[in-house]
Amino acid sequence: MGKNLTSREEDYSKWYNELVTKADLAENSGVRGCMVIKPYGYAIWEKMQAQLDKMFKETGHKNAYFPLFIPKSYFSKEASHVDGFAKECAVVTHYRLKNAEDGSGIVVDETAKLEEELIVRPTSETIIWDTYRRWIQSYRDLPLLINQWANVVRWEMRTRLFLRTSEFLWQEGHTAHETKTEAIEEAEKMMNVYAEFAETFMAIPVIKGTKTASERFAGALETYCIEALMQDGKALQAGTSHFLGQNFAKAFDVKFANKEGKQDYVWATSWGVSTRLMGALIMTHSDDNGLVLPPNLAPEQVVIVPIYRNEEQKSAIAVVANQIKMLLNKNNISVNFDNRDTYKPGWKFNEYELKGVPVRLAIGPNDLENKTVELSRRDTLTKETIPLDTVLEVIQTTLDLIQKNLYERALNYRNTHITNVDNYTDFKNLLETKGGFLSAHWDGTAETEEKIKEETKATIRCIPIENTLESGICIYSGKPSTQRVLFAKAY
Repeated sequence: MGKNLTSREEDYSKWYNELVTKADLAENSGVRGCMVIKPYGYAIWEKMQAQLDKMFKETGHKNAYFPLFIPKSYFSKEASHVDGFAKECAVVTHYRLKNAEDGSGIVVDETAKLEEELIVRPTSETIIWDTYRRWIQSYRDLPLLINQWANVVRWEMRTRLFLRTSEFLWQEGHTAHETKTEAIEEAEKMMNVYAEFAETFMAIPVIKGTKTASERFAGALETYCIEALMQDGKALQAGTSHFLGQNFAKAFDVKFANKEGKQDYVWATSWGVSTRLMGALIMTHSDDNGLVLPPNLAPEQVVIVPIYRNEEQKSAIAVVANQIKMLLNKNNISVNFDNRDTYKPGWKFNEYELKGVPVRLAIGPNDLENKTVELSRRDTLTKETIPLDTVLEVIQTTLDLIQKNLYERALNYRNTHITNVDNYTDFKNLLETKGGFLSAHWDGTAETEEKIKEETKATIRCIPIENTLESGICIYSGKPSTQRVLFAKAY
C-alpha cells in the first residue's frame, strides 16, 4: 500500500488533503462543498463525541434536539445575529417537485411556494430561544442547561475537508440563567471543558482567551475561545463559548418570575465544537508517513500483524494473537488482530502506519519460539522486542507514553512559535518566515485590527486570559496599549 504522500515541507496543504483521503477519513461528495465522512474518520469523531458528551453531562447538561429548519422571521429578531449569518444561509423556498411538461425532467413546482421561507440552520439560537419562551416561566426553571448534537449548514465558497465545509457536524450548547454572573461562569466553564478535552484527549495544547469585538460570535457580548497552533505555523480556532447577555431573551421575550415575584429576562450562553476538531487532530500530530493518533482517541489502539510461512505457523500464531487480544480488551484497550491472508505483512505495516494506529505488534515463528513479540510505536517509529508475559504492562505504559509524548511535542512546537514583536516591520517579516503566534501590542481599535488583517492576512486570534497588563505601544498605529494580544494567520 504505497502512501506516496506529498511531504509537509513541500506543500502542507496538499499533504493534508492527500492524507485525509488516503487514510480513509473522508472524501468529497456529489454535493459541492459537502463531505462524506468514511467509517474510520467517523470512528474517531464518535470517540470525540462520546468523551465530550460525558463531560457535558458531568457538568449538568442534558441533550435535546431542535428542528433543522428555522423560519426566516426568527432571524430578523436579533439584528447582529442575522447580519453575522446572512451571507452563509441556505434557504428553502418550495416544498414540492414535479415532472416538466416538456418531459425534460424534474422541476420545482412553482405553485408550491412556502408562505414563509425556511433557513437551513447555520446555528440554532433563534429556534431554541423561541422554544425556551415556552419552557421558562419561573426562577425554578433555571438554570436550563441543554446541548444538541446536530448538523449545520453555512454556505462556503472555498472548502476543505473537515476544516471548512458547507455542512458539518457539531454540538451546540444553549443555556439560560437567572443572573449575569451565572451566565458568565457557564461560558467560562465550557471554555475550560473544551480546553481540558483538547489537551487531555486530543493531546493538543491550547491558549484560552477572548475574542475582539469584531471576531465575536454574532449576537454575543463576549466570546471565549481555545486556539491551537498547527505544524505549518497557522492557528486554528478549536472551540468557542459565548456570553449572550439578554439579547436573545429580549428578542424572543423569554422572561421569568424572579424570587421577588418580578418579571425579568434570562441570561444566556451558547457554545460549540465541530468536526473541525478532526482537522486540528490531523494537522497537529501527523507526519509524512501518515496519521499519528493519540491513543485516547484512536479507534484501534493496537493492531496485531501475524507473520507466517505455512498454515501450521498461521494457526499457532493465531492462538497467541487471540490470547493477547482478549487480555488487552479486558483491560479496555481496543485491538485489531489483522489475520487477512489477502495482504502481506509489509502491506499491513504500511497501512497501519498511514492510519496512525499507536501500537503495532508483529508475531512471527521466531517470536513463538522465544515467547516474544515485536512492538512498534507510531509516534517515534521505533521498535523493540518484548517478552510475551509483559505485553499488557508494556502496552499500557507505551500508550500512556505516546499520549504524553504527542502533547509535549505539540506544546514544545507551540511554545517555540510564540514570539514577542514590538514593531510592524518585524511583525510582517516573522509572519512570512516563522509564523506561529505573534504577541504584540494593539491599540484596541477595530480600524487597526482591520488594517493589519488587510495588509498581512493575520487576525487577532485571542486576548489571552492569562495575560498580565503591560503598557506598550501599538505596533501599527503607535498609540498606547495596555496589553499584548496574539496575532496569527489562521484556518
